[in-house]
Amino acid sequence: MESRILHSSSSCCYSSLGTVNRYRFSSLSSPKPLSVSFTQTARRRTKVSRVLSMSKKDDATGSLTYKDSGVDIDAGTELVKRIAKMAPGIGGFGGLFPLGDDYLVAGTDGVGTKLKLAFETGIHDTIGIDLVAMSVNDIITSGAKPLFFLDYFATSRLDVDLAEKVIKGIAEGCRQSECALLGGETAEMPGFYAEGEYDLSGFAVGIVKKNAVINGKNIVAGDVLIGLPSSGVHSNGFSLVRRVLARSNLSLNDALPGGSTTLGEALMAPTVIYVKQVLDIISRGGVKGIAHITGGGFTDNIPRVFPDGLGAVIHTDAWELPPLFKWIQQSGRIEDSEMRRTFNLGIGMVMVVSPEAASRILQEAKNGDYVAYRVGEVINGEGVSYQ
Repeated sequence: MESRILHSSSSCCYSSLGTVNRYRFSSLSSPKPLSVSFTQTARRRTKVSRVLSMSKKDDATGSLTYKDSGVDIDAGTELVKRIAKMAPGIGGFGGLFPLGDDYLVAGTDGVGTKLKLAFETGIHDTIGIDLVAMSVNDIITSGAKPLFFLDYFATSRLDVDLAEKVIKGIAEGCRQSECALLGGETAEMPGFYAEGEYDLSGFAVGIVKKNAVINGKNIVAGDVLIGLPSSGVHSNGFSLVRRVLARSNLSLNDALPGGSTTLGEALMAPTVIYVKQVLDIISRGGVKGIAHITGGGFTDNIPRVFPDGLGAVIHTDAWELPPLFKWIQQSGRIEDSEMRRTFNLGIGMVMVVSPEAASRILQEAKNGDYVAYRVGEVINGEGVSYQ
């Protein structure tokens, strides 16, 4: 294995769920290395060389689910509960560690089986953007500004040209996030991966003032849910996507029904990095909670930011379902409830804001500053309902 480490200075900056993120809040007064933050990823990765073929149970007419595709969200949730007994306090999108008047906020993730489509399409120069996005989008939910990023690139035989493309994408993701690509690890493990394939992991650290951390504690009924649009599937749900693709009899080179690109281009669109937009909105006040809509969709991710006794109602007509998700649902005959618990459905980040902040944000969106939707409200109760 070869480590790639930069000594950082101010001038070095670049200008289950399929995944269950489990982070703890650490309140240690004297940091102890073994107690900092227990962060793991419970991503079920099916190692196959081609798109999943349909099982005998898949008669091409039944409704597909994420579990059918090999990802058991409930099993991931159960694992989180068990780990919580060993590391109390986990459950947020990022892990918080006290440092003077600040918190360091850390996150880690991969890109899952989206890599399989990268291998098939030959699109390797944007998968690194996905890798950065998955971690920095998690840590900004606490209001943290990303500081630096580390990557892990593993393969059986190092193809220098291919690896360069991947890492260029990582550097671009760091540039968009205004954080340093501090270093990484290149692991060459003969016989471990299929020829021409690789795996990726990423790790991000950010910082936020203790008196500015966003934790959802002051959310109340009547607060507004603002949704920011996604670029597509982002980096979750691809085990189900690949199952749908196998059933559809379409290829990645075929046109996306109702869209303007090929299926491959639509599916490989890089994950949106929300860092600049979200931190700018936070700076003007009124943001009480933020949910990164990844594996688990709306149904599992939004409640993670609420105090006990609060839930949400989502207005499904507040934004138009993008053609890619229409194709996924129709081709896989996927139930609404499964779509809402697996995919972002065109909304990659949800902010819980005061009614006053909502009015300001929506006016700015109307002025063309950015795109945002009023997707719902906070209500008394539990969970997420849809209207």
